Amino acid sequence: MALPLYLVGLSHKTAPVEVRERAALDPAVALPAALRTLGRAVVLSTCNRTEIYGVGSPKEAKALLLARGVEAHHLYQKEGIEALRHLFRVAAGLDSLVMGEAQILGQVREALFLARKYEATESLLEKAFQSAIALGKRARSETGIGAGAVSVAYAALDLALAVYGDLTGLAVAVLGAGEMAELFLTHLKAQGVDRVLVVNRTVERARALAERFGGEAYGLLALPQVLRQADLLVASAASPHYLVRPEDLPRRSKPLFLIDIALPRNIDPRVGRLPQAYLYNLDDLKRVVEKNLKARQGEVPKVEALIEGAIGDYLEWYAGHRVREAIRALKGLAYKEVVREYPEADPLTWHKEAGRRAHPWILAVKARTQEFLQGPPCPGECPLLAFRPPRL
Repeated sequence: MALPLYLVGLSHKTAPVEVRERAALDPAVALPAALRTLGRAVVLSTCNRTEIYGVGSPKEAKALLLARGVEAHHLYQKEGIEALRHLFRVAAGLDSLVMGEAQILGQVREALFLARKYEATESLLEKAFQSAIALGKRARSETGIGAGAVSVAYAALDLALAVYGDLTGLAVAVLGAGEMAELFLTHLKAQGVDRVLVVNRTVERARALAERFGGEAYGLLALPQVLRQADLLVASAASPHYLVRPEDLPRRSKPLFLIDIALPRNIDPRVGRLPQAYLYNLDDLKRVVEKNLKARQGEVPKVEALIEGAIGDYLEWYAGHRVREAIRALKGLAYKEVVREYPEADPLTWHKEAGRRAHPWILAVKARTQEFLQGPPCPGECPLLAFRPPRL
């Protein structure tokens, strides 16, 4: 079936980060300008990909990316069903850097929202992206493609939940204020933790991170004080030596769980020998991540089956779409012919006679839709319009 969709883009699979940075289209300035150039298109621009989806010729889309300093060998181009399949795979998380990650689905939704905002969509693109969003939801609800922790930060949260079952009412301390600490706190946010304590060598950075998550900030000298209050410590500070040693832990009536996701490690391994301390390190978490990634890989065939079903549904819609356009064109041609023949008649007579003339040809179009679903979209040079009376 000649589906006139196209895709031109690049991703983490075809281009290094410095190239992806050049291609990225910020939503405030670059994206509106690009959409004005492209006319009708939806642009999916994230840290891992910039992809332009449109209808018709991909020439302008390719030129736009080349003009931003992207070399041709970094680009991929897909058309028709393959462009649609790629979009569905992206929305389902099969093309992500981390398979099954959920963030991409929100980014697909945002791309459609922005294209609508700048009046850059049309029916085929609208339907394609709506179908992709629906498919992405189904993939995550009906399969295990998004199940289990596949990042170290999320695995740390999974481990904490496995230990406590429920984090409500607990005091969780984070040692370090970098990217890993921020990721962990992002995942932690929805768990109903009573207190968040952020410890960092630079108090200002600790305070900036703590404020984002409603927590308390401490300098490194206050670490022993924090350890007396915490139920769980996640360590991710950049340090060449241990920051938590056995002598730093106070005597406790309740256990303290420590998760060390730093490299080099922040917590002396001897801490794990203390009677009330339970220590997990990066290797423990990586084993969890590898297990979950393997489980997600096993879900790929199920997701691919959903994708093929969604492609079939889209093509069925597209067939009906083309028939509607052809029928509308036939009715228009019949009406013009009747008006020419009976210029003195009233509009009601024109409509009735046009409908009578077009009716048998409309029935023929519907009956033979599948046979004539090749070629460009209707109306225009549409083979469905071969079914019209000679007088039309």
